[in-house]
Amino acid sequence: MLGGMFVGCGDTREPDKGHSSGNPLTAPVDYLGAVNQGKNKVLGDAGLFQVNNAIKQFEAAHSRRAKNLQEVIAAGYLTRMPDLPRGMKWQYNPQTGQASFVPIR
Repeated sequence: MLGGMFVGCGDTREPDKGHSSGNPLTAPVDYLGAVNQGKNKVLGDAGLFQVNNAIKQFEAAHSRRAKNLQEVIAAGYLTRMPDLPRGMKWQYNPQTGQASFVPIR
């Protein structure tokens, strides 16, 4: 009877390999791809924080949302738009006052 209690309790899931192919021959390429992916995420997140912080400062000083990101730059809250990962562009929603980055189409 105790033997029946353990049926189906085994974990048969594959171990999480992340984005690696698991092939030792492609390990250097997998590693560099992961490093590049991490770098792009940090670059995008840092830029997004900087831009949204500048937008909030603009709103606080002017008691309104900026019409566009150029207005935030012209007011001196940013000197330029931060760099983004390749293939991404800045997007601003004046209704919400939030910036984001999206893929270039």
